[in-house]
Amino acid sequence: MRGMTWNHSRGFDPLVAASAEWKALTGETIEWDQRSLQDFESYPVEDLARRYDLIVIDHPHVGQVAASGCLLPIDEAIDCSTLGGIAAGSIGGSYESYTWAGHQWALPIDAAAQVQAWVPSRIAAPVTDWRALAALAADGRASLPLKPPHSLMSLFTLCGLAGLTLDDAGDDLFPAEAAHAYDLLATIAGQVDERAYAMDPIDMLEAMADPAGELAVAPLIYGYVSYSIDGFRSETVRFADIPALDNGPTGSTLGGTGMAVSAYGSNPPAAARFAAWVANGKAQRDLIAPRGGQPGHADAWDADSVNAATNDFYRATRATLDRAWVRPRHDGYMPFQHAASERINDALRGGEPAVEAIAALNQLYRASR
Repeated sequence: MRGMTWNHSRGFDPLVAASAEWKALTGETIEWDQRSLQDFESYPVEDLARRYDLIVIDHPHVGQVAASGCLLPIDEAIDCSTLGGIAAGSIGGSYESYTWAGHQWALPIDAAAQVQAWVPSRIAAPVTDWRALAALAADGRASLPLKPPHSLMSLFTLCGLAGLTLDDAGDDLFPAEAAHAYDLLATIAGQVDERAYAMDPIDMLEAMADPAGELAVAPLIYGYVSYSIDGFRSETVRFADIPALDNGPTGSTLGGTGMAVSAYGSNPPAAARFAAWVANGKAQRDLIAPRGGQPGHADAWDADSVNAATNDFYRATRATLDRAWVRPRHDGYMPFQHAASERINDALRGGEPAVEAIAALNQLYRASR
């Protein structure tokens, strides 16, 4: 069998190790290819399903793939007891994020959301109050990755921090009050270096891990456990819950990845068995985490050994993950995500009033449905 994942050590190395263990157990061989993070966020899953047996996806694709029929509904291949154990260990909404139209389209193997990254040698502690960030950004010590789709992800998260509910089933995703969240984003974006618009989370974490750098805090950034492991880079980056407003660290935009099975593959039942095995708590804790993965199961997140090896990455961000928000997933969302991110960046760079920017985003959302 062949699988496709994304080209970062967190997404590739653990699956290579898991596949070696799987071959020892079953005699079945799985070879893995990689695609860029940008492709991972935008490349059509249906095209991959025609070439691969196993595909690592993110949850906003599920409406699209359910409509296309390119993936195997995993609940039709794996028994309820096994799926129940994976669901019970879900970090936040990770498991349910792959549930759509009455079926399970992937199993979580990696859990992530926008959290806070900070560098202990440059700041004494993570920021706990969002209002403290403006001064840090003005001083060049705080920034955000703004490369699409991350500007939109930050707006989503700031809506959650402001206590707003986004109606993904309605015509308008953003309520009028989202103008306040946009203004919070614009305040920070107006202070950061222009290079932030070309940076994704990996780019920004590399800048934070540069011993010659000055960047101390990224308040909204998808967590990458690799950078919290001593020795991974010259400078160790720590992670924490996102800075709060008045509602605690709530509403962060859920990320992570799931293992999906192609409906067109050479042996879909065998591929589904591997997906269920690699997503269970034991494999996530004992195999995925020690090999640089970022597990999607609570058995790993709660383990003392896993936290000790990562400067408490998991315990330090758990509240944010458990309160994270699941993005829209309808067929049509993915083009909206790209267009909306580009539109936000145009608005931020041009100093567009918040009310106008939010109206434009809602217009794009209506067109996506």
